[in-house]
Parts: sequence; C-alpha cells; structure tokens
Amino acid sequence: LTFPLLSVTLLVSFGSSMLYGYNLAVVNSPAVHIKDFYNATWSRRYGHGLAPRPLTLLYSLTVSIFALGGLVGSLLVGVLVQRYGRNGALSRSALLILMAGGFMGFSRELGSPEMVIVGRCITGLHSGICLSVVPLYLGEIAPKNLRGFLGLMPSIFVCLGVFFAQVLGLPELLGEDRFWPLFLSAVVVPASLQLVLLHCFPESPRYLLIERNDICGATKALRWFLGTPDVQDVIKEMKEEQRSLSSVEMVSVWQLLRDRSVRWQTLSVVVVNAGMQLSGIDTIWFYTNTIFENAGIPVSQIPYTTVGTGTIEVVAGLIGCFTIEKLGRRPLIITGFCAMGICLAGITISLLLQTALPWMCYVSVACVVGIIAGFCMGPAGVPFLMTAELFTQSHRPAAYIVGGSLNWLCNFTVGFIFPFLQMSAGAFCYLVFCGICLLVALYVYLVVPETKNKTFMEISHIFA
Repeated sequence: LTFPLLSVTLLVSFGSSMLYGYNLAVVNSPAVHIKDFYNATWSRRYGHGLAPRPLTLLYSLTVSIFALGGLVGSLLVGVLVQRYGRNGALSRSALLILMAGGFMGFSRELGSPEMVIVGRCITGLHSGICLSVVPLYLGEIAPKNLRGFLGLMPSIFVCLGVFFAQVLGLPELLGEDRFWPLFLSAVVVPASLQLVLLHCFPESPRYLLIERNDICGATKALRWFLGTPDVQDVIKEMKEEQRSLSSVEMVSVWQLLRDRSVRWQTLSVVVVNAGMQLSGIDTIWFYTNTIFENAGIPVSQIPYTTVGTGTIEVVAGLIGCFTIEKLGRRPLIITGFCAMGICLAGITISLLLQTALPWMCYVSVACVVGIIAGFCMGPAGVPFLMTAELFTQSHRPAAYIVGGSLNWLCNFTVGFIFPFLQMSAGAFCYLVFCGICLLVALYVYLVVPETKNKTFMEISHIFA
C-alpha cells in the first residue's frame, strides 16, 4: 500500500463518496423546518397553506428526486469514462456540486422551494456519476491483493457522510431553522477540495493502456501508484487482457444484456445492486427520526440517538474494510444481508409490542443499529467492488450503467413510497424488506463465486 494509492483513495472517497452518504441523511433532521418553509412559501404565493397529504407528497419529492438525479447520472457513466477517463470524469462532476450548493444555499433567501428540489436533483446527478466511477477507478488502479481494501474505503466514507449529516443536524450546530440552507449546501467544501487536488493524480493505467493504447502513460501511472519502477508483470497482464479483447469493442448496455457469455455476471450485478437498495436501508437513513418517534423515543433524545447509530455504522464500515481481504467478498455480503433481514423482522415485532411493553422502544433502536451495521460491513460497498471484478474492461462501463441505474431506480422507489407504505401497512411494511434481504443472501450463496486475490481474467474464466 503506497502513499499515492492511499492518498487518491482518500481524496476521491472524501470528495465524492462521502457526499452520497451526506445527501442521503441531510434531509432527515431539518425535515420539519423544510416543510415549514414550503408551507409558508405556499401561503405567501396562494393565500393558504398546504394540506398534510400534499405537503408530504412535496417533501417526499424533495427526498426522492435525489435518486432520480442519481439515475440520470448513472446512465451518463459510460459516456463520461470513455471520453474523459476515470479521473477526468470525477474532476468534472465536482462542478455539479458547486452548482447544487448555490441553489440550495440561496433557496430561502429567494423564497423558492423549487431551488431546493433542483439542488437535490443535481446532487443526485453527481452521486449517480461518482458512485460508479469511484469504485471503477479504484478497482483499476489497485493491485489484486488490495482491491478489496481500497474498494471498500468509499463505503466507509459513505458511512462518514451519514454520520457528519447526523452530527451537523444536532440542535446545537446546524439543526436550527435558520441554518438548514447552510446545512444542505455544506457539500461544496469536500467537492472544492477534490476539484483542486485530483488533477495532481494520474489517470487509470488500465484505461490508458487498454482503451487508449498509451503504454508509456500507463507505465508512468503504474510506477507512480505502485512506487516501483518494476511494473512489467502488471503491464504484461494488461496486454493479455487487451489482446483477448482486441476483437471486442466497448459493449453497450443492450449488447451486455444480450451477451450470453456474461449472463450470470449481469444477473448477479442486477440482483445485488437492486437488493442493496430494496433492503430497506434508505428507509432507515431517510426517515430515522420518524422511525424512532414511532418507536416511542422522546423527541428531545432522537437527534442524539441518531448520532449514536451513525457512530456504529462508521465502526462497522471499518470492520468490513479491514476484514474483506481475510474473509472474502461472499461471507461479508451474505452475513450483512442476513443480519439486516433478521433486524428488520425485529423492528416489526418491537413496534407491534411497544404498546404492551414500553421497553420495546430500545429493541427498535437496537434493530436499527443492527440494520446499519450489517449494511455497512458488506452490502454498502461490495456490490460496486463486485461489478468491477466480475467483468473485463470491454464490459465494465456497461455493467456499471446497469447496476447503477437499478440502484438509483430502487432508491427512488423506496424513498418515495415508504411514507405512504408506512401509513397503510404500519409496522408490517418492514417485512417486505426483510424478505428481500434473505432472498439476496440466498442468491449470493448459491451463485456468486469468491473473487478474492483473482485477476479479472481468472474471474471471467470461473464464470465461463
């Protein structure tokens, strides 16, 4: 593990991946203030406030449009990484955050709820691009024995982003009514740092050699990242992959879906990425305060309880990052989904029994902690790492488009319908997510092979 490898991993994780986690959780604590702003603006414009149901609909749109922007961003990944490279796509995407921060930061001054919604959409666009490009970049620059460690580093920063949003949302910091626009626009700080520093790091060597045929540039980049002049073995492996793909151009999404030779890889990416979002984790992040309120936690204690869960998720992410190369990908992701399924069933039971047994509110908190810990140890980062590992260079961008699109589509669906599902099904709504978690764990156990310490060509041969 060289200093340049660690530095670029920390930079792109801090400037891109962390913003995804931050934007997932940032709408949680100021929800009441944002709704009050929407209601007051509507009253000034039309002479009457919003009824509860339209107000819930408008706020659900604010929360979930982040995922619609992410869906569009994931569809642009293939074009961006081929035209600008991995490093170049990340640098240019940081400009989107500066634009979004301006929209959200000045929304209250200009009396425009539309600016909040547009800003959320643009931050989603940025996250949709970066959520695929960061693991793609890190997966291509990392030696095979460090791919798991570096590949899960972004997931730790996703957890850190959620944690920072929870801490800054405390009433003593930016949780007051007057500070919520600043709270939403704080994302410009990490993005600005990435924009300034990322150009100091070279492009992905695999991109330079296999897609641009720039052997000299790839050799320089490898020497810089690996800290050694002896990179001929890695160059040889890349040339072998290039020769095997010489008759294959970069495939489109449609070609990927029709290609029988990678059918099981594609199905695995679909199942794991969709399962990651349909596991119910977004309902926890988007609506943590609401869940704790329904569980009977005193309102004054909810922000601090939420911060406590954020601390647990960072610790769980660190455990996953430092154990993935020892345990492998499959055990982490199977264990994570099983733990989430059990805890989701536990939330249902605790909510049903809380009237008769008041101490059940603590069981609800423990189950939320279990869901977050289970997610952060495996499902948070392994699907993106697996997408890089299951495909060769020609199929990888299209695979990220498929996985990313499903990821965001499911994210939007869950974020938008959960408040209404909760109204109609009550505590039983969590059983839907419980079933999905257990089915995904079963699929990974039966179908997906272990990819630890294997080259991309070796993994391809396993599936063949």
